[in-house]
Amino acid sequence: MASQRHADIDSKSEAAILTRMIHPERADLPEAAAEAVLKLFGLDQGDADRFHDLLVRNQGDALTPPEKEELETYLRVSMMIDLMHAKARYSLKKHA
Repeated sequence: MASQRHADIDSKSEAAILTRMIHPERADLPEAAAEAVLKLFGLDQGDADRFHDLLVRNQGDALTPPEKEELETYLRVSMMIDLMHAKARYSLKKHA
């Protein structure tokens, strides 16, 4: 099943590369490392607010080209954090 999810993503895309690098489907982080990932990796409040603003304004097609690039950057970073958090939560379930 996990390999099928990987196959569904274009193998050369950033998403595919990050997924292969992080392996969120593997519950192989030690408990302390999983807890550290959840605690240490995330957007700070200023970035979270900016990301949200860009997302909302994008729905109304109100972004300038530089803002669209900025939003794409936030989306890529957010995806990486989400994959890391997924792996950490999955690993913590194994330790529970």
